[in-house]
Amino acid sequence: MSAEEPADEDDDLRYFVRIGQTDLDGTKSVERSLTEMNGIGRRAARLIAERAGVDRRKTLGALDDDDIDEIVALVEGFAEEVPEWLTNHQNDFFGGETTHEIGNDLELTRRQDINRMKMIDSYKGVRHKRGQKVRGQRTKSTGRTEGTIGVNVEAIKEEQEEEAED
Repeated sequence: MSAEEPADEDDDLRYFVRIGQTDLDGTKSVERSLTEMNGIGRRAARLIAERAGVDRRKTLGALDDDDIDEIVALVEGFAEEVPEWLTNHQNDFFGGETTHEIGNDLELTRRQDINRMKMIDSYKGVRHKRGQKVRGQRTKSTGRTEGTIGVNVEAIKEEQEEEAED
């Protein structure tokens, strides 16, 4: 009998759940599936599951259509549901509004912000242009892109062998 029971669960399981422009894995838990979307982390996924009234450990593909619709609505309206400090795009340069970007919109917005910084030659824009670190990290010993660092041990051994033969 135990072999028949999982077959019944698999009949109701949706293997892919589409939210926005992203296909989520329906075989994973709600929290883990939501974190596969760009712009949704663990904290945001936990909040969405909590506000939808769904156990975050349940399998996403096994939920009812009503629960999935509730999750989709909460993901799309995430910026209105949470405090401003939890959103990922605060005080937009052109409009001044605070939004939470998800999916491909996040990458597009990020690229536009970097291009704007490059065009106005801000400090961060100049660092982006040069390919250097932007956020104040150490650069004296890390982030080098030219050749090898330090002593080439193999070359020294070859020189010592050549001197020993002479």
